[in-house]
Amino acid sequence: MMRSSLRLVDSKLASDGDVLSNGHPFPGNSSDDHLFDAYSRAVMGSAESVSPAVVNIEVMQRAGRHAGNSPGPDAPAGSGSGFIVAPDGYIITNSHVVHRASRISVTLSDGRKSSAELIGDDPGTDLAVIRITGSNLAAVALGDSQAIRVGQLAIAIGNPYGFQCTVTAGVVSALGRSLRTGSGRLVDNVIQTDAALNPGNSGGPLVNSRGEVIGVNTAIILPAQGICFAIAINTAKLVAGHLIKDGKISRGYIGIAGHNVELPRRFVRFYRLPAETAVRVAAVEADSPAALGGIKEGDLVIALGDSPIAGIDDLQRYLTMSQVGIRTPVSLIRGTERLTLEIVAIEAPHKSHD
Repeated sequence: MMRSSLRLVDSKLASDGDVLSNGHPFPGNSSDDHLFDAYSRAVMGSAESVSPAVVNIEVMQRAGRHAGNSPGPDAPAGSGSGFIVAPDGYIITNSHVVHRASRISVTLSDGRKSSAELIGDDPGTDLAVIRITGSNLAAVALGDSQAIRVGQLAIAIGNPYGFQCTVTAGVVSALGRSLRTGSGRLVDNVIQTDAALNPGNSGGPLVNSRGEVIGVNTAIILPAQGICFAIAINTAKLVAGHLIKDGKISRGYIGIAGHNVELPRRFVRFYRLPAETAVRVAAVEADSPAALGGIKEGDLVIALGDSPIAGIDDLQRYLTMSQVGIRTPVSLIRGTERLTLEIVAIEAPHKSHD
């Protein structure tokens, strides 16, 4: 499993005397220190902390078959970014960066090159884990994406168009977005930011002012400007753990899209709920287990079985293969009424990017 340290995300800008998540002080010893404001010091410090763990990924794919049905040669198929999450070489990136790769090459920030092994690939969340051989490699610190707030500093580091360790900065523009991946699956609880991304940034880290990774940069909207998306790091930690352990992630499917919301205080008190947040159902797929069970758009899901659901991460943790085919009670609030329905999750279909 990943051995990266976990620290809460701090939405404030760093100030004098603060230290990064790796224990190093923010820049402050330069003779030009008086020229740097708090914003500049935060961006500089986070970039200096995280950049050594950011890698450039180049992918080769097998070309079409020759006469006699023999496989063709490997051909360049694009590049992207990734970041080392454990000193023994585990790297998180996007699935669409390494999907169907025949060979993967990684270039470290110091120029060293290494071949990489694909550990696991999950098109459903557009996340993948690869591994290079090494020890005591620079690794990032992982934050807590549930603690981030709209408006806080967001720093993107990656390799757009091959320009290694490029840094852009902005703010968290919105939370709780849904993003459809190449597999056709909606990923919930996506972070929207205006930190500029370009082709090649995919798979790189989105970082807070303390040098902690809060998301995996994954998509931009063309021709829009300043609308970029990152998979929340809590989702990435969950998926990467399964990929490292099993090489794949299998999940149950109930057919809803949703986002995290705060519950009205009167609901929490009246129903004596263990959490003050829930998942609001934004859409229900036709003929899905949720639709057949009676779940409707606007419902607030507060529990599955005996497990409280405080957010999308809880829902994803619950929908493992152990729940497939099992009749499960769903506790929800519709309007002001608490209801209990039953659903039977099915195995999520595996779809290709292509």
